[in-house]
Amino acid sequence: MTHDDHDWWRTAVIYQVYPRSFADADGDGTGDLRGITDRLDHIASLGADAIWLSPFYPSPQADGGYDVADYRDVDPVYGTLADVDALLDRAHDLGLRVVVDLVPNHCSDQHPLFRRALAAPPGSPERALFHFRDGRGSGGDEPPNDWESMFQGPAWTRVTEADGSPGQWYLHMFAPEQPDWNWDDKRVHDEFETTLRFWLDRGVDGFRVDVCDAIVKAPGLPDWPHATHGVVEPVDGVMPPMWDQEGIHDVFRAWRRILDGYDGQRILCAEAWLPPERAARIVRADEMHQAFNFAYLALPWDAAAIRETVDVSLAANDAVGAPTTWVLSNHDVMRHASRFGYDGPVELESGVGADDPQPDRALGLRRARAATMVMLGLPGSAYLYQGEELGLPEVTTLPDDVRQDPVWERSGHTTRGRDGCRVPLPWTPDGPSFGFGESGHTWLPQPEDFGTFAVSEQTGVEHSTLELYRAALTLRASTGVAAGRLEWLEDLGRADSGVLAWSSGGLTVFANLGGTPTTLPAGTIVLRSVPDAVQDGLLAPDAAVWISASE
Repeated sequence: MTHDDHDWWRTAVIYQVYPRSFADADGDGTGDLRGITDRLDHIASLGADAIWLSPFYPSPQADGGYDVADYRDVDPVYGTLADVDALLDRAHDLGLRVVVDLVPNHCSDQHPLFRRALAAPPGSPERALFHFRDGRGSGGDEPPNDWESMFQGPAWTRVTEADGSPGQWYLHMFAPEQPDWNWDDKRVHDEFETTLRFWLDRGVDGFRVDVCDAIVKAPGLPDWPHATHGVVEPVDGVMPPMWDQEGIHDVFRAWRRILDGYDGQRILCAEAWLPPERAARIVRADEMHQAFNFAYLALPWDAAAIRETVDVSLAANDAVGAPTTWVLSNHDVMRHASRFGYDGPVELESGVGADDPQPDRALGLRRARAATMVMLGLPGSAYLYQGEELGLPEVTTLPDDVRQDPVWERSGHTTRGRDGCRVPLPWTPDGPSFGFGESGHTWLPQPEDFGTFAVSEQTGVEHSTLELYRAALTLRASTGVAAGRLEWLEDLGRADSGVLAWSSGGLTVFANLGGTPTTLPAGTIVLRSVPDAVQDGLLAPDAAVWISASE
């Protein structure tokens, strides 16, 4: 299938900005929209095609902004709608498209519609916008079903009615401060279609749709006595009743029709922790444009597992004419420069504390650089998370008393959560907050060595991680690798021996994930993951090279 040049999203590199932690223009210790605008040149010089902004909407910040109190405004801590307009103008001037977060599964418990639902009686139209149910047991003292929150504990919270009596329960698949919308009610559809048009009219180029596979629940909300964390798989052929129900597809088709009515190829990207064959159903031609590839993100440092997931992912998306996306880090998981510093798989979202086993930082960065070249050498679209281009590690030494991820409290202080990947970025090697802002205060503390990773310390420095990313994105664009077709080169190495080798576009990608050096194929090396990747004609362990296929 061929596509014209306007299908930018098929090969785009999209850079995720977590606004609280990117850059602070007003010196209050929290990142903001003006800070992002001031630093957009960095993203453009990296070679990205677009940015994705995590939520900047009014929010009590019970879950890092994913508890939205108003979908059509800006939280004052981040700025104003005028600041959004200025950011859009600057990004577009730099050739960057802007994708914003849409959070349709749940809102904040401070959202006006939920406040009205709490004040209204059981059975009222106000409560029908959410999942309110009577409890089980005598007096309704037990939750309506056995569903567990993704943040641990029951997925239900009981309310106190207006007369002071214990009342109904409401569903929240995440924190109690994040009640789930009831997508069986047409008014919810209308509310979100209005939101889509509001931001499209302002000029945004698309939406990353948070937890999109959870918006529709199975009728009757039946019990589900199975774990539902991580990539969601069917049990005995049945999907969990809170995930990937058929009704989601009608919603996505309606949204696609809205976006297709605007110029400039506006896009929808699905956040859905589904196996590739299930996620591909969301990116059929009349639904979303892309879906995150969490099966790929969750892979350990294992060549055979990577090859299998690449094959499955490409086959599933090719079957519906959609591009495959690739991602290694985001705001919800341990940074890959740290998780590859462990032997074997790690819990992506559990976090690490100072008293936990620590990653091998040098090994983690070496593998992360090779993993980045593997990812960017694959056909399709790629997502980068702010700071990975600096080789930033997970902050594994945060004091427990500064943690803000709700899972820390919800788990009874057994799961440290995601704060370690959200620490504000270093821009300079010294100064207040390493250039993050004018104040020495940051909403999460930065470690003392963060300045060694600063943007200014790596810019123009040969072999720095930042320059590796810039070179890789330049070659990715010039060689056509992202628009190519992957062909495994079996004669160059086998995944079961730790070697990955393939061609796409004008490149041959060769990676050694094993423990012993391996023979390099002939050709001109145009990029290597680390300076010592090649020794005596052999590719060293935990290294990758790109070889020009034009000779």
